[in-house]
Amino acid sequence: MKRVVVFGAFDPLNEGQRDFLRQAKELGDYLLVVVAHDSAIRAHKGREPRVSEAERLAAVKEVSEVDEAILGRKTADKYHILGEIDFDVIAMGYNQKPSDEEVYEKLHELGKYKVKIVRLEAFKPELYPPS
Repeated sequence: MKRVVVFGAFDPLNEGQRDFLRQAKELGDYLLVVVAHDSAIRAHKGREPRVSEAERLAAVKEVSEVDEAILGRKTADKYHILGEIDFDVIAMGYNQKPSDEEVYEKLHELGKYKVKIVRLEAFKPELYPPS
């Protein structure tokens, strides 16, 4: 079974992000979504979440393509969870940070040499700009 993981704030979940999840599911058999903790939004986006983490997690769980959704860790290390979950593919948005090189470096530090990173296509970026 090919396991795909994605990360995001989904603050709030919109049609562009639904398309992101659809594209990610097409890459494998099982889609795990890691929803950003409220503290991660504050730390990485420099703002308060628009929707609470509980509401964002519930909304993502309702998307038919999602097999499992979990809340990210409340830690300063944004890569911490990569060592805790099993996956074969990381699907990332066309504009999502960090760079592929940075993620591969961290994966290799964790001994995950066979993981593939796939950048997904933008879905109407003029209507659904990065949040």
